[in-house]
Amino acid sequence: MTQTPPASPNRPPGTLRIGSVAGIDVLVNSSWFIIAGLIAFAIEPRIEQVEPGLGPLKYVVGLVFAIVLYLSILLHEASHAIMAQRFGFHVNSITLHFLGGQTEIDNTAQRPRQEFWIAVVGPLTSIAVGAAAVGLWFLLPEGLVRVAVEGLAGANLLIGVLNLVPGLPLDGGRVLKALVWGASGNATLGTIVAGWGGRLTAVLVLAWPMIQREVFDVRATLFDYLLVVVLGLFLWTGATAAMAQARLRSRIPLLVARGLARRTLAVPGDTPLAEALRRAQGVDASSIVTVSPTGTPTGIVSESAVRATPEERRPWVTTSTVSRPLEEGLTLAATIAGEDLITAISRRPAEEYLLLEEDGSVLGVLSTADVDKAFRESRA
Repeated sequence: MTQTPPASPNRPPGTLRIGSVAGIDVLVNSSWFIIAGLIAFAIEPRIEQVEPGLGPLKYVVGLVFAIVLYLSILLHEASHAIMAQRFGFHVNSITLHFLGGQTEIDNTAQRPRQEFWIAVVGPLTSIAVGAAAVGLWFLLPEGLVRVAVEGLAGANLLIGVLNLVPGLPLDGGRVLKALVWGASGNATLGTIVAGWGGRLTAVLVLAWPMIQREVFDVRATLFDYLLVVVLGLFLWTGATAAMAQARLRSRIPLLVARGLARRTLAVPGDTPLAEALRRAQGVDASSIVTVSPTGTPTGIVSESAVRATPEERRPWVTTSTVSRPLEEGLTLAATIAGEDLITAISRRPAEEYLLLEEDGSVLGVLSTADVDKAFRESRA
């Protein structure tokens, strides 16, 4: 998705913003222009049949049809986004690309019911658009508009039905995940089952040219082979990634801030760094917090800043000069754990965080390096 202006922090490179739906940015990926051209060439014979003599204009008509088709795909994605918003989730963007569209939701569903409705509403929207186009087709006279409605009906019914196939990363896979999750109470199991559904679907897609030949006596073209390879790889990699992510997410609850807290020494900010390090070593503390004259924490000493300070200068440098002020987001509850912990440190990236008990007393310092290490060990 090419674009002239530089991408904003919330806009992936190679995308063009074309508007918004319900306050959500709608982006177009550069790959869309490739599929739009392919659609224009694919529909050219039908346009020539209905309206001969258009010359090069028939490709312009094909591009218009590609735009109309992707507007219906936008409706599909917008239905996902609006349903997610109704459940209280923030939606970052809707992106139209080579294989259709993608809605980027800021968080994952917390309950099976949310997963089910956010997933199923997209295919139902496509089927509704397809059914409406079928009804309209009977009312229109022969001509280009009828051809466009005909293509819109077929494409949307196909998109709706195929998206209900029970395998990730298709919407039907998320529906299957929700059903298994609801029955078992285990979201990870739901994802694994739906992921295997996606892998099986990928194998069937790759085998489709052979099935066509053996069952329907239809010879696949080179384009057919290329298409099934692209779709098969998309399904297999998407399903595999979803399964891997689910396994990782199942280990996140093992991360508990209290258990990862480093023993901490509190010193006044004007204490010489060398003296603070000596005191910390004496009480076996691996982190240092600066405090005000009243004992209120004011900063966390940065390990990297300490390492960058030569030993001969440490007696002459105050501890506050190598500490990071306790800005918003750098103080966490000692009880924080799991996804809440990951979300907190992702929202406000830092090397260290101060952990406080409910009464406001200091428990210790949490290092992101310790969190990363604990997460890696939980995967072993």
